[in-house]
Amino acid sequence: MSAKGFDKNSIIGLVLIGAILLIFSVITSPSDEELKAKKEKEKKEKAKTEQLAKSKKDTIRNTNAISNIDSNTVLDNSIDSNLLSQKDSLKNLETVLKYGAFTNATKGEEKDFILENERVKITVSNKGGRVAAVELKQFHTYDSLPLMLFNADSSRFNIELTINNQSGGSNAINTENLFFETDGQSFSVEQNNSKSLSMKLYYGSKDKYLEYKYSLSGNSYLVDFEIISVGLNDVISRDFPYYLNWSMFTPNQEKTIANQQQHSTIYYKYITGDIDYIFETKYEKEQLEADINWVMFKQQYFNSTLMALEQPFDSDSEIETIIIPEEKARDYVQGMSANISIPFNGAPNETFKMQYYFGPNRHEDLAAVENDLEESLDYGWGIFGWTNMILIRPVFDFLNSLDLSIGWIILLLTLIIKSILFPITWKTYLSSAKMRVLKPEIAELTEKFKNDAVKKQQATMALYRQTGVNPLAGCIPMLIQMPILFALFRFFPATFDLRQKSLFWAEDLSTYDSIYDLGFNIPMYGDHISLFTLLMAISMIFYTRVNSQMTSGMGGEGAMASQMKIMTYLMPVMMLFFFNSYAAGLSLYYLIANCITIGQQFVIRKWIVDEDKLRAKIQANKTKKKKKSGFGARLEKKMKEAQEMQKNKKKR
Repeated sequence: MSAKGFDKNSIIGLVLIGAILLIFSVITSPSDEELKAKKEKEKKEKAKTEQLAKSKKDTIRNTNAISNIDSNTVLDNSIDSNLLSQKDSLKNLETVLKYGAFTNATKGEEKDFILENERVKITVSNKGGRVAAVELKQFHTYDSLPLMLFNADSSRFNIELTINNQSGGSNAINTENLFFETDGQSFSVEQNNSKSLSMKLYYGSKDKYLEYKYSLSGNSYLVDFEIISVGLNDVISRDFPYYLNWSMFTPNQEKTIANQQQHSTIYYKYITGDIDYIFETKYEKEQLEADINWVMFKQQYFNSTLMALEQPFDSDSEIETIIIPEEKARDYVQGMSANISIPFNGAPNETFKMQYYFGPNRHEDLAAVENDLEESLDYGWGIFGWTNMILIRPVFDFLNSLDLSIGWIILLLTLIIKSILFPITWKTYLSSAKMRVLKPEIAELTEKFKNDAVKKQQATMALYRQTGVNPLAGCIPMLIQMPILFALFRFFPATFDLRQKSLFWAEDLSTYDSIYDLGFNIPMYGDHISLFTLLMAISMIFYTRVNSQMTSGMGGEGAMASQMKIMTYLMPVMMLFFFNSYAAGLSLYYLIANCITIGQQFVIRKWIVDEDKLRAKIQANKTKKKKKSGFGARLEKKMKEAQEMQKNKKKR
């Protein structure tokens, strides 16, 4: 800025800044649809707040009225029997003020109805009309007990209704406190047959009610669930949806609670198709950002999922994972809760269709539902997940379909994968063999140019170029097989078909095997000794020894090489600690894989790669005139420039 005011550059700068701010405000400003959605949400929240405040005032006013009646009654009555009678009347009055014409439903006798097919046994209670418990008939727990997805005393299913009261306000009532009526009975269904149980919550007369309808077909993990409202358009407040509160403490089903906790959480699917979840080791509450199609309470090998069929659940929903209280920590794994908003439009007759899935986390069963439930299976992210989906799982499923024992399946799976990786193993060995052949000459160059690192590097690169040896050829194949190794690490713990499959001393390959219980806990190791892990670590020591002999020409000399050698022998010890409490099936796979790799290297060294012929070929390559690659020429030019700079520095 000049003394007289803004100069030309200042004016231009201010104009540009203003233009940038204007463009930014236009880009970031919400669209008409977003503004409309925001207004609707604010209107809805305001109505909800006002209704709750009004409902609270009405409750206080009703409570005061009851208190006044109670005081007058105490003064006017001196006979104990009359006093008790009056108190009962007051209690009834309080119930009437709260529940209105639903008052008759506050009394009843709790009764359970059993809906059953070949796969599931579902207990439905007339109190709250809810699914109180679910048993999966084809499975059992690690302790050979009936496998319960959840129990009546550790689960909740409630719909909060906001009903209009006589004073023009509203009351919030919970269906879990009310008794539903039904003419139906418990039933069992098989094959292609289907049956239903209808439970109704009447509002005074028979032409006004809330109905829960459960339908079950034979040989299925699915239960159709419909919420039907009839004649409640002037009863339920239109400003409020149905608020569905669904929660449970998931029972202990497997060998260790800690391992189950690492795989238990809540998954959900947005209407956009995106599937999200709460991270397994976190306990937190999440407000959902958009409408959702389903919410899943996922356990390690089983899940309970509630799906919306014709229209989604509203975005005004939230989910939460909850720490199990200390007194329940031995019997339960994870606490899960979902507060789901179900739209209510205020029509005389409305139906909201849903569907439960109560079943295993088995890919074919989840995929059969055709609602992307199988996306909840954690086979790893990125390339590791794709490797499992494209290669490993199809091979495993094929072998499993042959009705083979689990031991043969893992053995054949390992053989197939190691056969696929054999060209990589051969390429790695060939590269290391070439480096071993050149090792004496490289040692001579190291001694010759021990005082000039640049010349040593130039001479070494020239030797590689003359002999046709690529020092990086052994690294690239190793990088190629890394996705398969990591994919298998995620595949075995996520595979349902390993559950409760035994082999030798291992009772269940989906968890750790134990040949000796220590009676005390070693940090990072555990309180037991896993024999499969121990054998795997021993095989890794032999593999490391053979591999170090095979790649002896590829390593350097000195301190770095010594450190790398120490690290390779420390790896089996680290794996011994890491895998001791992991799935025995994974340790078994690595044990077999190490043995096969040792055998492959022996075969390659004995019959496939002849180092004498390889040495002769390398020497013959020296006599051939090699054309420099573009990269090699540039690298040599840079080295010469560096050498010249070093000479000039010495002259100075």
